[in-house]
Amino acid sequence: MHRPKQRSIVRPTIVFDFDGTIAIGSGPLLAYARLVAPHASSDYLHRAEAALEAFERGDGGYRDGYDVVGSLAAADGVGQQQMSDAYLGSRAQLGTELAPVTTVPELTAFLDRLRQHARLELATNAPEAGIDRVLELWGVRERFDALHFAVGKPAGLRAVVARAIERGPVLAVGDIDAFDLAPARALGADTALVGATAASSPASTTMRGASLADIIVDIEHWAASAGSSTAAPSGASTTIER
Repeated sequence: MHRPKQRSIVRPTIVFDFDGTIAIGSGPLLAYARLVAPHASSDYLHRAEAALEAFERGDGGYRDGYDVVGSLAAADGVGQQQMSDAYLGSRAQLGTELAPVTTVPELTAFLDRLRQHARLELATNAPEAGIDRVLELWGVRERFDALHFAVGKPAGLRAVVARAIERGPVLAVGDIDAFDLAPARALGADTALVGATAASSPASTTMRGASLADIIVDIEHWAASAGSSTAAPSGASTTIER
């Protein structure tokens, strides 16, 4: 007697970046700039604030806000150790009144809907300090199946995505294509670009939007579709722009 083939259950994975993706707002960037300022020229902080505002409007050609702060500091002769100390100091302030961050509305509900279909992982170049506190504050730490800190993107993301892609389709979500998406795309993952560069980036992405909030429905659709036995192979989705 012929038996129909059983449908295989696929468990896709969504790998989120943190800064500029889940966590939004200029608070941490301004905290970094303020800690750099004593080592830079007298007008450094004013120039950094103006450049950050321009970057958010889509101007400037920087990789992200941290690139804005660091590039201006380097041009002022600030040393790598001083910038590193300032960065780590700003991370210790993350989520406090000195470096406030916000996130998308109803983040918990969004992640809970995704968890019905997919594994959720966080992969960031930032250290754990500060992020763990923010995730707890938002009540979402336990929504992630894995948390990866100080990943060393872009190269370090390959190992995270390679492990995930063994289980099924992968969607990488981030605000820096070269760091958050390109290594995943090279392994066959789908990608979602958000943030200030989403409108102008020439990168080939599956979906993109000015913020994570703009593509919530698209990500949820991806998770539900990728988790079905009839889902298209990872990397084969149609580009969606918001």
